[in-house]
Amino acid sequence: MKAEQYKEVKDQIAGWPVKISSYKLGSKFYVTIDNVSPGAWICKTEGATLEEAETQARAKAAEMLSRTRKMPVGS
Repeated sequence: MKAEQYKEVKDQIAGWPVKISSYKLGSKFYVTIDNVSPGAWICKTEGATLEEAETQARAKAAEMLSRTRKMPVGS
């Protein structure tokens, strides 16, 4: 199988910059959200539609990122 409809979008979730990558593989859509720097995965979801997979991924990422402490610059 070959990935189709690949797309990358930069956005902010819970005040953090993120990159949202999505693609279709077979009959399912996959969405991965990572923090822009250093690029670590925050979550990965799958769904029957792109909207379903992206909604789940954004909800999971918002939950995880809202619990992450931000350190003041210079600390």
